[in-house]
Amino acid sequence: MARQHRRHAPDREETLHRLTPVCPVCGAAAPLDYHNSRSVVGMQEQVRYTLKIRRCRNEACEWFRKPLRPEAEGRLALPYSEYGFDVLTFIGRERFAFHRTVPEIHTLLSQQRVEISQRQVTHLIARYEELLASKLMDPNHWQAKRQQQGRVILSLDGLQPDVGHDVLWLIREVLSGEILLARPLVTSSEDDLAALLTEVKEALGERLPVVGVISDGQRAIRLAIQRVFPGVPHQLCQFHSLREAARPLLDVDRHAKVQLKKRLRGIKKIESALEARQDPQARVRLN
Repeated sequence: MARQHRRHAPDREETLHRLTPVCPVCGAAAPLDYHNSRSVVGMQEQVRYTLKIRRCRNEACEWFRKPLRPEAEGRLALPYSEYGFDVLTFIGRERFAFHRTVPEIHTLLSQQRVEISQRQVTHLIARYEELLASKLMDPNHWQAKRQQQGRVILSLDGLQPDVGHDVLWLIREVLSGEILLARPLVTSSEDDLAALLTEVKEALGERLPVVGVISDGQRAIRLAIQRVFPGVPHQLCQFHSLREAARPLLDVDRHAKVQLKKRLRGIKKIESALEARQDPQARVRLN
């Protein structure tokens, strides 16, 4: 759906140039070829940037005629996005740190005069999840800690903040508490979950054996773990186990409350009748 209202004029304008006028591959001169305009909406202001694009003229260079954009453009926003990284991080924090819904995040942004639709908020949440998953799956991010442990215990669980949204699946390393993978899935079939577990298994390598897996008792999860980690002990989540163990007690307690209410149902009528009286005998009975 196209935007129905024109954005307000940018708060300021800025021109960005490359740091050097030469090709970074061959070192040949890369003269100015054309310029692009790009507007970026931030938390505090909207800026219109004029980007001076250069191109390498060396036909022997592998970057011949490829656009050389200003280096500073990379710190403004994601490619093809009109919202800055400050808006993206604000949405990610509100979503995953405070568990706010899309309408709630949209309201907060509107209060700060950020022009954005609820559909764009949903789109940026997905981009934030992709960036988070890319960082968490970087081997340099957690490989050193795992090497000191010498073993790995995995925990697999799915989160669905809102009904109808994709399920965010998390694979966490239990001993260190590090999240190894976070990825949204439209479906949660055995094949989908097995692909996630296989990706983590390949990233860990042979030097970091998986000695155990913890999850809930969903059939798709159990089958996926059995396929990817055959012979590895699989323990059901303690929270789910304790909840199932306490279910018979909860049923008995619920039945006892029903029977108690039946016996005490007539007391409320007596109390209502005594409240209308002011004699000492009525006050004693109420107390």
